[in-house]
Amino acid sequence: MRRPLVAGNWKMHGSRADNATLVHGLLDLLQPGARADVLLCPPFVYLWETGRLVKDSDVALGGQSVCAEAQGAFTGEVSGAMLRDVGCRYVLVGHSERRQVYGESDSLVARKFVAAQASGLVPVLCVGETLDEREAGRTSSVVDRQLDAVLAVTGVGALGSAVIAYEPVWAIGTGRNATPDQAQEVHEAIRAKVAALDGTIADSVRILYGGSVKASNARELFAMPDIDGGLVGGASLKADEFAQICAAAG
Repeated sequence: MRRPLVAGNWKMHGSRADNATLVHGLLDLLQPGARADVLLCPPFVYLWETGRLVKDSDVALGGQSVCAEAQGAFTGEVSGAMLRDVGCRYVLVGHSERRQVYGESDSLVARKFVAAQASGLVPVLCVGETLDEREAGRTSSVVDRQLDAVLAVTGVGALGSAVIAYEPVWAIGTGRNATPDQAQEVHEAIRAKVAALDGTIADSVRILYGGSVKASNARELFAMPDIDGGLVGGASLKADEFAQICAAAG
């Protein structure tokens, strides 16, 4: 049985005061002994303080991105070792906004994946198609290409200590979302692709859905056999709604 994971990606939102209120509210609402793991990914500057707030709980801390290099003259970047140093266990890699807004290529995402694991972090590898790609019937080819870029560098074994997140770009922050059946179709295809290389890893790797996950649709999404939790954006900024999403997963 794969243990569900619900990750909150706060993106570039919040302040020290807002984050403290959010974390305290969330910790008050999370159910003791819940079956789902919970991960918070605040902006870099709030990692240390958020980590301090959750240190006595089961909530994990993650970065929103990581540099492909270990150290050096890379102004504005944050290394995997630095993320580990402030208490991170996970890091998002290849989020659609990094790909679409900042032009991160598949090859760069693969290098970041490698850098994350080399630092002892669990990468959450994000894959997904744009609206134009979906309407052109290219969902499978896009997701395959993004996965293949990592697999070509790491081999399938690396997925044994990673998480995959399918996030259709057309459903992020738009209020639109894939139906549970649409999401399951892609999740099933991802798992089948991994299974063709290693059945054991395919059975154990967690595949999250990210695309306008809300309390109102979480339970139906998470009931799908190959959806193992969610990568949650805007709804993770509301303690009560995020707690309901976590409860729906576990």
